[in-house]
Amino acid sequence: MSFREELYTELTKRIIPFWKGLKDDDFGGFYGLVDFNLTVDHSAPKGCILNSRILWFFSNAFLELKDPELLSYAKHAYEFMVRYFVDYENGGVYWMVDSHGTPMDTTKHTYVQAFALYALSSYYKASGDTSILKQAKELFQLIEEKCADNPGYGEAYDIAFEPVSNEKLSENGIMAAKTMNTLLHALEAYAGLYQVAPSTELKAAISRILHLFSERVYNPKERRLDVFFDAELNNLIDLESYGHDIEASWLLDWASNLIQDNSVQDITSILAHSVYERAFHKGSLWNECENGVQDKRRIWWVEAEAVIGFWNEYQKHPEQVEFKEAAEDVWEYIKSFIIDQRSGSEWFWLVDDCGHPEPPKPIVEPWKCPYHNGRMCLELLRRLS
Repeated sequence: MSFREELYTELTKRIIPFWKGLKDDDFGGFYGLVDFNLTVDHSAPKGCILNSRILWFFSNAFLELKDPELLSYAKHAYEFMVRYFVDYENGGVYWMVDSHGTPMDTTKHTYVQAFALYALSSYYKASGDTSILKQAKELFQLIEEKCADNPGYGEAYDIAFEPVSNEKLSENGIMAAKTMNTLLHALEAYAGLYQVAPSTELKAAISRILHLFSERVYNPKERRLDVFFDAELNNLIDLESYGHDIEASWLLDWASNLIQDNSVQDITSILAHSVYERAFHKGSLWNECENGVQDKRRIWWVEAEAVIGFWNEYQKHPEQVEFKEAAEDVWEYIKSFIIDQRSGSEWFWLVDDCGHPEPPKPIVEPWKCPYHNGRMCLELLRRLS
């Protein structure tokens, strides 16, 4: 099979059927946990990030494949979101509800607001329902009103949008007031809304974020994006996240092309080249580098984003065939080591440097979703058509 045919088969024969099988017909939404042994926990909490990404995935799968059944799965995710995750008193969406939909963690994080916005924009495009576009626009306004915090965006808030500490997006022993990760996905959400409902206000917000990336988040000395920041966007740690850098290399291109803003034009290729030079090993990407120490594990989403990012760089510069080859090599690695060949499974969360899966990580949990690998397939299907 060709590269495109393999991606189509992966999408339609493994990823889509797996996530269809997690539909909760009793209490709504989708089951929130499948452990390493492929046991579905029907009583597990349901996270809004997972639900939003499932809504985004089925919406975009419908738009690509035109299968009406896929739209019905998107509707199922949407109905659970608006019934249980939306806080109609204070605005925004909760972080987590229990299996029946009762709020468990009412944190209002900018990251999860952004993913809900991204999902609503895609579902509007798939369904054509203007009431959903209205919800998306209202969520954009809420993020701008409650979370915008010059420079950039605040992150963690309580139910009433009062600031709280940012444990949910802080890692590596750092308590960060602001993160590159949240800023990147706010940009992505805004770009998704701009695709379906462009406006002057939205364009200005996207441009503002692009300039923050070029002027504050991008580290020209290290040729990378810094990851964790204080409230003034001062870097807190010597950390290079290869997955976020390669993901940002194409998402920044996408957003900048949408609004014709060239502020990140120079850095996106630098990021792709830097990741290729520093982290591309054995046909795959290492995870990250902290204080000069490489984390050589391979993470499912990092590998998926590498395929898109390398292919994006090849499309920009067709003479640089090494990026085309790198995208294809990473796909070969994914097939050999990341895809779980057990019947009824999907992708492993991570494997070690030798390609062995680390069993404690679930196949599905609040962060493990069809967004990265599903998007890889959908994005490449469009680019290879």
